[in-house]
Amino acid sequence: MKTLIKNVKIVNEGNIFESDILIENDLISKIESNISEAADQIIDGSGKYLLPGVIDDQVHFRDPGLTHKGDVESESRAAIAGGITSFIDQPNTVPNAVTQELLADKYEIGARKAYANYGFMMGGTNDNLEEVLKTNPRNVPGIKLFLGSSTGNMLVDNPETLENIFGSTKMLIAVHCEDEATIKANTQKYMDEYGEDIPVKFHHLIRSEEACYKSSSKAIELAKKTGARLHVFHLSTAKEMELFRNDIPLKDKKITAEVCVHHLTFTNEDYDTKGGLIKWNPAVKTQADKDGLWEALLDDRIDVIATDHAPHTWDEKQNVYTKCPSGAPLVQHSLVVMLENYKTGKISLEKIVEKMSHNPAILFRVEKRGFVREGYKADLVLVDLNEDWTVAKENLLYKCGWSPLEGMNLHSKVTHTFVNGHLVYDNGKIADEKFGERLLFEVGE
Repeated sequence: MKTLIKNVKIVNEGNIFESDILIENDLISKIESNISEAADQIIDGSGKYLLPGVIDDQVHFRDPGLTHKGDVESESRAAIAGGITSFIDQPNTVPNAVTQELLADKYEIGARKAYANYGFMMGGTNDNLEEVLKTNPRNVPGIKLFLGSSTGNMLVDNPETLENIFGSTKMLIAVHCEDEATIKANTQKYMDEYGEDIPVKFHHLIRSEEACYKSSSKAIELAKKTGARLHVFHLSTAKEMELFRNDIPLKDKKITAEVCVHHLTFTNEDYDTKGGLIKWNPAVKTQADKDGLWEALLDDRIDVIATDHAPHTWDEKQNVYTKCPSGAPLVQHSLVVMLENYKTGKISLEKIVEKMSHNPAILFRVEKRGFVREGYKADLVLVDLNEDWTVAKENLLYKCGWSPLEGMNLHSKVTHTFVNGHLVYDNGKIADEKFGERLLFEVGE
């Protein structure tokens, strides 16, 4: 099978250039200015931009056990419509993926249900070090630790256990950093005043800057002490930005940082209109925090943009504060929301591609993906930067059927998505067949 895309602007490795691109079977075979080779399908890319497919390093697709909220099939369909061609799913499912057998079960689900390429993290707990150490770094992206409790019962709070995990594995350790004792004390303070129905606008004061900084600084200290490879998920405060560096290339960093689209989009001011729909852990915080995150993203202290895609049902999200689960769906919209920021001059196309495609590939050592290169897997996205549309119930693909972005006007659209050389999304139409593959990882030192 050969696909030829003509006259398209390719955004890749810091450059934008007009070119043709030939896909043969699952690989990019040629990138040249004028390819005249016969092909099974020819796509005119005039006026469009071609990007490497987005690699989302943090999603919760809810399989197994919580599939009323979403599942690998429904959420990966939404992902390819949003230009995400590879995802890394987190272990706090039901049951938690904390043994090799349970992790293997998730991979079997991925093989059957994924429209995009898939990786599943191994979960660490206070007592599963032996299982963690059996994890194969060639086909599992890393170890996930919750250093503050979030959705699921996976809190790792034993200092000795933490040091053992950090000191025993060469695999990447990804962490959710919020200090549990601080959150508990803050929650109690507000419950004493309001009972269960705490106004959501206090969420960022309960899951506070102090809770985040205390936990992330401790994790970084431990990583430095043990030499572990540490990736800090979904940073939310300006203060934490002082913990990261930008004076060495990403491939040489042992401590790396991620920001999520929602922390770059919303602030605590939005709780008044959005309420529990924008309740995330860590919390959306102040304008000053948002500004600090943007600054660190643009100067490369933050390495990756992700979604922390975490669907819940509409009814669940209507509960009182203490019973309203944290998380929201984002994979269908993360790229186009970042393209909005390009349209307003906040970030370049090259930087968006670096943070959403190149850097996750470098950081997780994803084999042959994340770049537009000859010989690489043809995971590609075509975008039209001049198409206006509005996020609305009727165009959502999430199983939960809602989005915190509803009503947002967007000015760019994903028109085509290729996964392993197959056109899986074409102007709103999703292929019947699934072509996602298990992600493989280069094993480094």
